[in-house]
Amino acid sequence: MIPAAFAPFLDHAPLCVLTRAVLERLFLPARLDQLFRDTAQRQYEQDLLFSQVAELMLAVALQTEPSVYAAYKRRAADLPVSDQAVYDKLRGMEPGVSAALVRDSAEQVGPVIEALGATVPPLLAGYRARIVDGNHLGKTERRLKPLRTTWAAALPGKVLAVYDQERDLVSHALLTPDGHAQERSLFDEVLALARPKDLWIADRNFATLGFLAGLVRAEAAFVIRQHGTLKGEPAGARRSVGRSETGAVYEQDVAFAHDGRVLPLRRVSVVLDRPTRDGDTEVHVLTNLPAAAADGARVAELYRRRWTIENRFYEVAQTLNCEPATLAYPQAALFAFCLGLVASNAVALLKAALRSVHPADDVAAMSSYYMAEEVRTTFAGMMIVLPAAVWAAFGRLPVGSFAAGLRRLAGRVDPKRYRKAKRGPKRPPPSKARYRNGGHVSTHRLLEQQKRRH
Repeated sequence: MIPAAFAPFLDHAPLCVLTRAVLERLFLPARLDQLFRDTAQRQYEQDLLFSQVAELMLAVALQTEPSVYAAYKRRAADLPVSDQAVYDKLRGMEPGVSAALVRDSAEQVGPVIEALGATVPPLLAGYRARIVDGNHLGKTERRLKPLRTTWAAALPGKVLAVYDQERDLVSHALLTPDGHAQERSLFDEVLALARPKDLWIADRNFATLGFLAGLVRAEAAFVIRQHGTLKGEPAGARRSVGRSETGAVYEQDVAFAHDGRVLPLRRVSVVLDRPTRDGDTEVHVLTNLPAAAADGARVAELYRRRWTIENRFYEVAQTLNCEPATLAYPQAALFAFCLGLVASNAVALLKAALRSVHPADDVAAMSSYYMAEEVRTTFAGMMIVLPAAVWAAFGRLPVGSFAAGLRRLAGRVDPKRYRKAKRGPKRPPPSKARYRNGGHVSTHRLLEQQKRRH
C-alpha cells in the first residue's frame, strides 16, 4: 500500500519515486554499516558511520549535490563531525570496502530481478556470460602536494568490472589504487570468481596463457581476443565458416604450450570489411567452446557483445558524477566510482521493473540521460516533502513483496516520455579559413551575409 502523500509525485514524476524505492533497498543503513564492520581491516566507525558517508557520496554521484563539501554543508546538522573528518574518511576508504559495496548491490538486486521475471536471455544457451573489462579512472586535479610539481595527468586508480549479462548487473569490482597497473595484476582475483559453465568474454589484454589455462582449470569457457604476443602452433588449415556483420569468418585449431602441457583451442578470425580505428584488418578470437555449442560465426558475435560493459562504463561516466576531479586520493576516487557502479545496478533494477510491465523494446529505447535528469531535478524536493522515514518500508520488504511494489510503481511510468533522441548521420565538418590567434567575427554580420546569399 503506497501512502497518499506519494500521489503528486506518482502523477508527475513516477520514475523518481521508483528510483528512490530502489536506492532505499540498496542503501539500507544497518546493512551498510554491518558490511563495513565485516570488511574493513584498518578503518573503524566512531562518530561518523559508513552509511552516512555512502549516502553523502551518493548525492554527489547522482549530481543532486555539486560537490562533497556542498553535500556536507547540507547535512552538517545531522553529522557530529567536521568536514575534514569526512574527507579523512574518504581518503582512508579501503578498496576492499568499496569492492564489497558493489558485490552487495548485486546480491540485493539480482534476486529482485529474478522475482520480476525480467532477466535477459543468455548470450549462449547453457552458459552464464561474464564480460570483464578494465577502466582507468579519469585524471584528477593536482590538489595533493606531490602532484603540484608535475604536468603529467594524475591517475587515481584502475577498476576491473565483471558484468553479469543475464541480470544486467556489475557483479564484482576488482580495484587497485595504482593508476599505471595492468589488468594482469588483478588476474588472480578474476580467476577466483570463475565457475563451471561460465562464459568469460574479454579483450586481448586478458589473453595470457596463465589466465586462459586458469579458466580451463575452473571448467569455464572463454571468448577472448588473441594478443599479438601470444603465439601458438596451428593444427590444420584455416577454413571458411561464413560471415558475421563485420566481415568474413574463418576458423582454425591452434595449440599452445603452457607449463609442460598443451592447451588446444579454436581460433576464430574475422577478416574485416573495414579496418578498426587501430588499423587492424583482421581480428583473432580464441575460445575453448566446443563447436557444437558455438560455431565460428557465433563466437565472433559473442566477442562483439564485449562492448556491453564498455557501454555501461560510458553511461556511468556520462550520467553520473562518479569520477570527481577533486578527489585526488586514490581510495576516495575508487569509492566514488564504485558508488557509480552501485547506482548503475540500481538503474538495472529500475529497467527490469519497467520491462516487467512494458514492452522490452520501449524500455531499451529509454535514454539514461533523460532518466537521470528527472531524478536530478526532482529528488531534492521529493525528499523534503517525503522525508527518509517514509521510505524505510521499502528496504525491509521481502523480495517477492518488494518486486510486486516495484511492478506497481513501474506501471505508472510512460517509457515514451524518456525515449532517446534520434539524430541523422554525421556530416563532415565544412572547411574553415586558416586559424589566426585572437581573431573574431560578428555572428550578426555572418547571419546577414547568409540571408543575402539565399
